[in-house]
Amino acid sequence: MSTLPNGGLTPRAPDETADLVVRNAMIHTGDPRRPRAEAVAVRDGVITAVGDDRDMAGRIGPATRVIDALGRRAVPGLNDAHLHVIRGGLNYVLELRWDGVRTLREGLAMLAEQAARTPEGQWVRVVGGWSAEQFAERRLPTVAELNAAAPGTPVFVLHLYQSAILNGAALKAVGYGRDTPDPAGGQIVRGRDGTPTGMLLAAPSAVLLYSTLAKAPVLDAEHRAVSTRHFLRELNRFGLTSAIDAAGGFQNFPENYETVVELARAGELSLRIAYHLFPQTAGQEIDDLTRWTSMVRPEDGDEWLRLNGAGENLTWAAADFENFAQPRPDQAPGYETEFEKAVRLLMEHGWGFRLHATYDESIRRDLAVFEKLAAEGLFPGGNRWLFDHAETVSADSLDRIAALGGAVSVQNRLSFQGEAFLRRYGPGAAADAPPLRAMLERNLTVAAGTDATRVSSYNPWVALHWLVTGRTVGDLALRPPHNRVDRETALAMFTTAGAALTGEQDRKGILRPGHFGDLTVLTEDYFTVPDAGIPHIEALVTVVGGRVVYAAGEYEGVDEPLPPVTPEWSPVRHFGGYRAAPAAARRGVHQAELLGQAAEEAGEHHQWRVRRGLAGETGTAGPVGDPCFS
Repeated sequence: MSTLPNGGLTPRAPDETADLVVRNAMIHTGDPRRPRAEAVAVRDGVITAVGDDRDMAGRIGPATRVIDALGRRAVPGLNDAHLHVIRGGLNYVLELRWDGVRTLREGLAMLAEQAARTPEGQWVRVVGGWSAEQFAERRLPTVAELNAAAPGTPVFVLHLYQSAILNGAALKAVGYGRDTPDPAGGQIVRGRDGTPTGMLLAAPSAVLLYSTLAKAPVLDAEHRAVSTRHFLRELNRFGLTSAIDAAGGFQNFPENYETVVELARAGELSLRIAYHLFPQTAGQEIDDLTRWTSMVRPEDGDEWLRLNGAGENLTWAAADFENFAQPRPDQAPGYETEFEKAVRLLMEHGWGFRLHATYDESIRRDLAVFEKLAAEGLFPGGNRWLFDHAETVSADSLDRIAALGGAVSVQNRLSFQGEAFLRRYGPGAAADAPPLRAMLERNLTVAAGTDATRVSSYNPWVALHWLVTGRTVGDLALRPPHNRVDRETALAMFTTAGAALTGEQDRKGILRPGHFGDLTVLTEDYFTVPDAGIPHIEALVTVVGGRVVYAAGEYEGVDEPLPPVTPEWSPVRHFGGYRAAPAAARRGVHQAELLGQAAEEAGEHHQWRVRRGLAGETGTAGPVGDPCFS
C-alpha cells in the first residue's frame, strides 16, 4: 500500500517484505556504525533494514506502505525523559493552551472566546506551558483583565510554579474568602480589607496552586480516554515517540493510571510510556513504597507501558521547591532518617528511582545517605537511579553521583523561569544552570526533557533550542557557549540517553536493525535551520513501532484515526494545542536574532577597544579616537 507522495520503486513480493518503508530521506540514524542513510524498513514494529533507497527494493511488497520523505530530514523518535504525560493527558481537552502564544492580547482574546462557549459549572483554565517573558507585553494578566474577559465563568491561570491568578467567579467557586487561612508554604494575596484579590503565591511551595486547581471539575472515564489519546497525538506532532512519566503531585496510583492502562490494553497508545510511582501522602510514604514493591516490579509491562521505578519524590520532607521568585527553601532537619528507609527499601527490592532536586544543597544531603548505603554494598547496585533538574549541582556532587552509578535528567525549565533565576542568583549562577558540559565530561548519562505541562511547554524543540543556544523563550541568553551543547549531542540527550534511563538502550534511541521502528520526518532540517527556527520544527510524519501515528502536510490523513475531541466546548477542539508561529513571523525572529548577535559582537568589540585604551568605558573615544566624535 503506497502512501503519497511516492515514486521510483517497483513493488515486489519477497518472503520477508516490510510493513513500512520510509525512503528518499536525509536520515540521521544516531548510530555510530552508520550515521546517515536514505531509507528505513520496518516489519512487526522493528527495523529490519537501514540503507540506501536501492537497498529497499527487495523489501517492498503489495502490502508495504511506502512513505517518500521528499528529501527531508528524518531522525529517531524523540524521548522526553521527564514529562508529566499521564496527568497531562487526563486534563488536556479541558485546558486552554498559551504555549507559543506571542502576545498577552491574543491570550486574553482566546480566553474571552473560550469563556463564552464554556457551559455553566465548568472552568476556563490555563495551566502551564507559557511565561510572561514570551509575550510582547512582558507581563502577566491582571485580575481585572480576567474579570473583563470572563465575568461569570471561573478562570484559573497558572504561571510557572510561582503564582496563579483567579477571577472573581473562580474565587467564589473555590470558596476563598476573608476568613480562609493561608496554607503552609502558600499565600492568598489580600486587599486592605482582607478579601482575597485573586492572586495566589507559591511561598515557596506550589501545593496551594495545585490544590486550588484540584477543585475544578474533572472528566469522566470515557472523556479521559479521548483526552489522553489527543494529548499523545499532540506529542506525536512534535516527533515524540517515547516519554518517561515523572508522576507528580495529585497523581495517585493506581486510579490515575487506569486510563493509560486501558489504552495500552486496547492497543491505542501512540507513545511509549515508562512511568514512576510517587507517594502522595506525607507520613505514609514508606507504607506506600512497601505495598508497591510487593505488587509490581520495574520493567513489568511491555514496550508500550512499563514501570520504571519510584519518584520523583520518595519522601515529602526531602523535596525542595523550584520557585525561583522565592529564596531557596531549607529542607526539614533530620529528614534523612525516613529518606534512608525509603532508599534502602527500593534498592533491596531492585527498584530504581528518580529524585526531584533543584539545588546542590539538597543533592549533597541526599548523596550523604547514598554513600552511607554504599558502605553496605547497595550503591552502585545495578539499579537505575538519577537526579532530576539539578540546576545548581556542583562539580563535587557530580563526581559523587558518577562514583555511585547515578545519572542526571535535565529540563528546560529555565527557558521559562530563566529571568527569575537570573534576578535572584545572578549571571554567574545562571551561566551554569545546569552545568551541562561538566555533566557530560564525567561521562554521566544526561537525558533531556521538558517537565511539561505545568511549567514548560511539551514542545521538545523549545527544549532543544535551549540546550543548543542557552536562550529563554523571551530570547535572553543565559548560558554562554562553554556551557551549551552542539545539535547532535542535544538530540542524543533526547533519544539515546532517555532510552538508557529505562534500560532500553539496546532497543530504541537509534535507527538500527533490531531496534524499534520509531522515527520522525521533520518540517525543517534540524541540523541546518537557523537557531531561531529550532523551536518551530514539527513532524510531518511520526512513526512508532511501524505505525504512522501522526501525519501532516502532504501526508495528512494517512495516520491512524482518532475520535473527535470531546466535550464539544473543549478549548482544544477550537484552538488546538501548541500555537505555532507562521513562517513569516519566523523569518522576522531570525532577522531579530541576527541583529541581536551583531549587537553582542559590537559590544565585545567595544570591550576589546576599552582594554587596549582605544575607547572609554562609556563609549567615548580613547587616546586614539575619531576626532569627529571626540
